[in-house]
Amino acid sequence: MVGTSTHSIEEPVQNAIAGASQSVHGMRWFEVVEIRGNLNEGKVDHWQVTVKIGFTLDA
Repeated sequence: MVGTSTHSIEEPVQNAIAGASQSVHGMRWFEVVEIRGNLNEGKVDHWQVTVKIGFTLDA
């Protein structure tokens, strides 16, 4: 899953998890595997993170 934000590094993680929770149930853990961002005039303008999410399958 990928999350983005213009505000903080934590917000895109929360956004990715919130997006996944709409269709994936039984989520148990997450791992941030990549962090990227855009710069504008030498300052961070936008954050993007890629996360892995672990979940339990229903039997």
